[in-house]
Amino acid sequence: MANIKSAKKRIKVIETKTLRNKIIKSALKTTIKKFETAVGAKNVEEAKANFVAVVKSLDMAASKGIIHKNKAAKKKSRLAAKLNALTA
Repeated sequence: MANIKSAKKRIKVIETKTLRNKIIKSALKTTIKKFETAVGAKNVEEAKANFVAVVKSLDMAASKGIIHKNKAAKKKSRLAAKLNALTA
């Protein structure tokens, strides 16, 4: 356990940031799952609406540094390909 005041503060700050990151990652996974469920059900309108939400969530997570920007770009590309295959 830390004895120095600044070290104790760092522990509290890290716990807060870790919790925030977990919340955002969990919400991101949920939106992706909703999109993939819509694609699996071949529901084009719902899939398009969910795709917009997924892209927004991925961009936000990448801008906050929660996921790497290249991972976000790769995920968006693959999900867009699934959407295009559904509509084509």
